[in-house]
Amino acid sequence: MPNGITVAIIAIIIFLILIFMGMNIGLAMLLVGFVGYMYMINFQAALGVVRTAPVDTASKYSYIVIPLFILMGNFAFHAGLSDALYNAASKWLSRLPGSLACATIAACACFGAICGSTAATAATMGAIAMPEMRSRGYNDALSTGSLAVGGTLGILIPPSTPMIIYAIIAECSIGKLFSAGILPGIILACLYIIFIVIRVKIHPDWAPPPTSTPWRERFASLKGLIGVVVLFGVTLGGMFAGLFSVNQASAIGAFLAFLLMIVNRKLTWKSFFTAMKDTVTTTAMTMLIMMGAMVFCTFLAVTGLPSAMADAIGGLNVSRYVILIIMTAIYMVLGMFMDGMAMVILTVPIFLPVVEALGWDSIWFGIYIIITMEMGAISPPVGLNLFVIYKTAKDVPLHTIYKGSIPYIAVQWIMCIIIAVFPTIVTFVPNFVAG
Repeated sequence: MPNGITVAIIAIIIFLILIFMGMNIGLAMLLVGFVGYMYMINFQAALGVVRTAPVDTASKYSYIVIPLFILMGNFAFHAGLSDALYNAASKWLSRLPGSLACATIAACACFGAICGSTAATAATMGAIAMPEMRSRGYNDALSTGSLAVGGTLGILIPPSTPMIIYAIIAECSIGKLFSAGILPGIILACLYIIFIVIRVKIHPDWAPPPTSTPWRERFASLKGLIGVVVLFGVTLGGMFAGLFSVNQASAIGAFLAFLLMIVNRKLTWKSFFTAMKDTVTTTAMTMLIMMGAMVFCTFLAVTGLPSAMADAIGGLNVSRYVILIIMTAIYMVLGMFMDGMAMVILTVPIFLPVVEALGWDSIWFGIYIIITMEMGAISPPVGLNLFVIYKTAKDVPLHTIYKGSIPYIAVQWIMCIIIAVFPTIVTFVPNFVAG
């Protein structure tokens, strides 16, 4: 009989094969975890794990923030806030080379503050920005690349669904993790914009020459941001100030976004039911992944693979930065084949003890792992945002989207290095909020 680690490796290979065959990630983890646990223990024990996983996942009060923040993002989109964000960003960044691509990054960063999903951010801004950039003569690689990578900011700038899941697994404060993502999110968005400017300088034919927008138009565009400021300020500001809990903040945010639909005269039966349908669909997909990952993680635990990997990585007699590079490479490879949330659930129990032993805390590691998730979202062959943009820009070849997106992985590596060398960038805002 093969030992536990051999069984775990075979199970992971089978899991990846099922994903490549098109099977749902949550169902693939559920199936492989069930069969693997049955092989390691027995059928009755495996059946017991499958019975308890849905109950444990659905009954946790802390998970209520997931559908409510998703609902807030959907209501905010139907309220027209994304259009206002892109309009303001394009006017204020009009003098930069590749101004509309830069505006896409800025608008994605701001929309991430009211959304929390990479795919939703990329799809929302793609529907607005892609037609505009193509009408202005922007290169398709530049346009699609900025949209794909800009969408990843949706999980780094709070609120963020993966942050919530990580905080629950790592047993750390969701509020602190939210606040920790603000400064790195702003810095990473600025790095993306700088990278776009450099690319356009190298390839001036990729974008039309920049123009200057009158200051009166710039300031006039800020009127459309009032709803965004109110929504972000009340929801996250109230949470950081201690006026209400994270769960209460998610409910208040969803209600405010609904009111903005009414104020902006965007509320119709169609928009309301579309927002509700999208929320139910996204929440169901998220919960299925979490249930499957719970069964799969239980199976991996009995094989001994997580503890063996943790011991192997922790036992390396090298600098902690070398270990971090190895972990980043592992996350990058996993991100090529696996959904980000599944990756978090599977790897955090393995890597978090090692990271804490190396001197970084759980809040810092949460931001680090979110950035590595961003790498996965734009890494072929399974990078989620690549296919979101492919569906948005249907006549753009997939290899063109790859060409426009993959170079941004270097920027994400730079961001990982920055927060590793200067971890205060992550911890400053949480410590400041804590007084």
